[in-house]
Amino acid sequence: MNPKKIFNTILAVLFVFPLMGTFAQQVPNSGSIEVITTFDYPGAGNLTLPQKINERGDIVGIFLDSNLVSRGFVRFNDGSFSDPIVDPNDTVGLTEGRGINNSRTVCGDYAASDGNFHGFFLSGGTFTEYDIAGAASTLVHSINDAADFAGAFSLTGPNGIHQGFVSVGGTITSFSVPGAIQTLAYEINNSKQLVVGYYIDGSGIVHGYYRDADGALHFPIDPSGSTATILFGLNDKNWVVGRYGDSSGATHGLFFVPPNNFFTFDFPGSTFTSLGGINDQGVICGRYVDASGIAHGFIARVTGTPPTKQAGPQMKAFNSPSLVTPLNPSPSAWGGAMPAR
Repeated sequence: MNPKKIFNTILAVLFVFPLMGTFAQQVPNSGSIEVITTFDYPGAGNLTLPQKINERGDIVGIFLDSNLVSRGFVRFNDGSFSDPIVDPNDTVGLTEGRGINNSRTVCGDYAASDGNFHGFFLSGGTFTEYDIAGAASTLVHSINDAADFAGAFSLTGPNGIHQGFVSVGGTITSFSVPGAIQTLAYEINNSKQLVVGYYIDGSGIVHGYYRDADGALHFPIDPSGSTATILFGLNDKNWVVGRYGDSSGATHGLFFVPPNNFFTFDFPGSTFTSLGGINDQGVICGRYVDASGIAHGFIARVTGTPPTKQAGPQMKAFNSPSLVTPLNPSPSAWGGAMPAR
């Protein structure tokens, strides 16, 4: 597949939900999510997509320049920015910063001339390439302080069927939600209690899931009224963040407390809200989209315990398929619109 087409595929998920025009909810005094500041990666016309935040307050993310070239970045806790992160093997203008731990090791992925995605780790200015053995395409979405990490892979390439994986202590475990045509893992926390992500069911609907310490998959995680749910990040309190769309075309930030409670957050005056990462202090990184379609980063903080509503009923499974066989070899089964960011 042409790498530029891969980029267009990913861009489709960047705005996977239609833009919306809602305002931040008023919540009781028991708790809320409050915006601390907004930020943009330096440069005119850049789209800023924060992904994860560590305990130091450093944020890793992706920015797209005016030519829609994708680069990684780190916003350090003092408000300064790294130079653009570009994997040395990126030949098509697509490098993504996806995860960061407290030692400031960054993980992510890039597209190469072979038409596939490949994972990388960046520490002390040195890139280390990473691919799941036997996989054509590998995505690395997060890394914790013990250097455990989570992501997804496809045996047949970026348009193939993806399975989620976690690497704990150097041991790779792959898994798929039963009946799903795509499963992607987005973060494993330091306690190793939970892995979160999303999957696409046989009807092409996107749902959240989490995998507990026993390897059980809990799904679907869908707030009431959701038409598409993605879980991106979590902390050691098992507070989870993400986004979901509803039937009116709105896209909302999602704060989720397992097993089945959620709180909706909309950036004030925005048309799109997505929460990407949360640390143990309850500090969240996310993005909103303004009226002209430009994505901006923001930092918010959970104060108290936000009031939550009950999510829909969930199922539980102990199915953990191995690395060997993808669930469905047909790219048309999921339409190519992934991975989300």
